[in-house]
Amino acid sequence: MKDKNQILEIDKTSEGILRLLLNDPKNKNALSDKMIVQLKEQLSKASTDNSIKVIVIAAVGDVFCSGHNLKELTDARSNEDDGKSYFLDLFNLCSSLMQMIISCSKPVIAEINGIATAAGCQLVASCDLAIASEASKFATPGVNIGLFCSTPMVALSRNVNKKDSMKMLLTGDMIDAAEAKRISLINDYVSAEKLNDSVMSLAKKIANKPLSTVKIGKEAFYRQYEMSLTEAYEFTSKVMTDNSLSEEAVEGIASFLEKRNPLWKYD
Repeated sequence: MKDKNQILEIDKTSEGILRLLLNDPKNKNALSDKMIVQLKEQLSKASTDNSIKVIVIAAVGDVFCSGHNLKELTDARSNEDDGKSYFLDLFNLCSSLMQMIISCSKPVIAEINGIATAAGCQLVASCDLAIASEASKFATPGVNIGLFCSTPMVALSRNVNKKDSMKMLLTGDMIDAAEAKRISLINDYVSAEKLNDSVMSLAKKIANKPLSTVKIGKEAFYRQYEMSLTEAYEFTSKVMTDNSLSEEAVEGIASFLEKRNPLWKYD
């Protein structure tokens, strides 16, 4: 199933992988109001659609995502309040998108083939997994134009250590894919020719896992991350107890002991 929906192209494979393709290369796939709204709509639908197992966010052209549309920001300055209410609405809207990626019950993979800057880098950091082409580059360059990347900083600093995060934020310098992997902004990088196959191979592997177990694990991962060590162990002990009573755990453990392939209920 493929639906070309203006600036966001939507494709769902037979394996249950939803591909969301940013398709606005003339605007460097910027996170315009319209792009953010469409991404949120698709994530919301996918989160409750049991036929979808994994979500991939990719892009057309040599820019994965350039961040916010600076023309839209500039146009808003003609408003009576110099754009203040628009800016707040936009940054809140974008922040809600990033949080929706985290709260979405399905794993979200970023497939980056090109440049990801500012809120585009934030998008990469917000995804559960990220694989890039070896020529891809990343930056949070807001400091260079007098607009510090404060909201991208939230996602960046939750994936990358403090020193490397601050270096990116304070210098605005581009980093290559090798450096992005070293600092854990992405999981891996491959040649551009192998990028799609690598991402889809990873997505298919995850899609073959029991859907409810993946949902439990993703939610628990992000919730425990914000807790103290003691709270995290108390929380995850309860999660594992409840998970142990699930049909998937009963079948999975039985199949392991009986040396056979598990028969998940959606098979």
